[in-house]
Amino acid sequence: MTHGATTSRSRPHVVLGVSGGIAAYKACELLRRLTESGHDVTVVPTASALEFVGAPTWAALSGRPVATDVWTDVHQVPHVRIGQSADLVVVAPATADLLAKAAHGLADDLLTNTLLTARCPVVFAPAMHTEMWEHPATQANVATLRERGSHVVEPAEGRLTGADSGKGRLPEPGEIYAVAVDLLARRTARTRDLSGRRVVVSAGGTREYLDPVRFLGNRSSGRQGFALARTAAARGAEVTLVAANVGLADPAGVKVVHVETTEELQREVIAASSGADAVVMAAAPADFRPRTESGSKIKKSGDGTTPTIELAETPDILAGLVRDRDARGDAQVVVGFAAETGDDNGSVLDHARAKLARKGCDLLVVNDVGGGAVFGSPDNEAVVLSAGGEAVPVPRGSKESLAHVVWDQVAALLDVPLGQAPS
Repeated sequence: MTHGATTSRSRPHVVLGVSGGIAAYKACELLRRLTESGHDVTVVPTASALEFVGAPTWAALSGRPVATDVWTDVHQVPHVRIGQSADLVVVAPATADLLAKAAHGLADDLLTNTLLTARCPVVFAPAMHTEMWEHPATQANVATLRERGSHVVEPAEGRLTGADSGKGRLPEPGEIYAVAVDLLARRTARTRDLSGRRVVVSAGGTREYLDPVRFLGNRSSGRQGFALARTAAARGAEVTLVAANVGLADPAGVKVVHVETTEELQREVIAASSGADAVVMAAAPADFRPRTESGSKIKKSGDGTTPTIELAETPDILAGLVRDRDARGDAQVVVGFAAETGDDNGSVLDHARAKLARKGCDLLVVNDVGGGAVFGSPDNEAVVLSAGGEAVPVPRGSKESLAHVVWDQVAALLDVPLGQAPS
């Protein structure tokens, strides 16, 4: 019997499980994103979930009947067929009770039966109070599910029920959606090849202040760095993301450190990279900073004269990471990014190859940013250069697609013993 249904359907079939937590209302937004992007979604709420959001809401948003118990349409054997036909199961929110049942193989309702029969990727998005998340029983259940191949995203930190705040908040629907789409795109590939690896990613653009209200900066949105962090987590890595001045929701399952200046970025990346298997510098640090920062807002003179701003170079974070790695003599993989434009002195790739040699990193991801391309866009195209001289062009596509190409090459380098060249 073939359990996957994509051979007979043009649209991926997603089962959205909803357990009984106050965050159940957020699953409505996740459902909307899935259906509007062309996915065929069956909603399977628990009885407790229906106390928060009723079946008519799920039916209206999904355009399909809602499966609520094992006794409805018994002749279709829903407790078996729903899981068998799924290309992906997402449980959001996943309560402590639901995680415990899934870890121990209990099947006392339609959702837990579906989890036992599914042979596709399964994503759990936990939501509960901090004390419940941190309890040893919950942590043991999460560890068990991850060992079996399920994707349990880390809960977010923030406001919980009532006045409480802490870790346990349901990740934003957009982040859960991104994890789901990524897993569907890679369901036939090795999705956990970074398990057991620690990686550091930087993202965004740094700011160097002229005065309390003005700064030197750049147009980096941080989207590519966030895509790298998100896809690394989906492939099993423990990820630290150092984010500079971004307006994006924190990726699910990723530790995020927020910074502003190049000096702060350097300090946090160095701290996070200690013992890491790979560091990917996707951030765009400012190359210069004002030599002095005014303690008050710089005013217009009124006589037509303008102030002179003396600049100083900021630290070269990428080159410093390579020097530190080489001094230690370990096998850490270091990846840089280069936003380049061609000029009279050479093409984009000419400048990029010179930068790769100058920095000494293992891989350099090159973007042609002539005319402002790439910045803020959901898409990207690039060429990935390696220290061995290879050039891998990546055609225009999602930033997640480019991220996977980068991680494919990082994973290949991590598999090579120290001192040997990859075949």
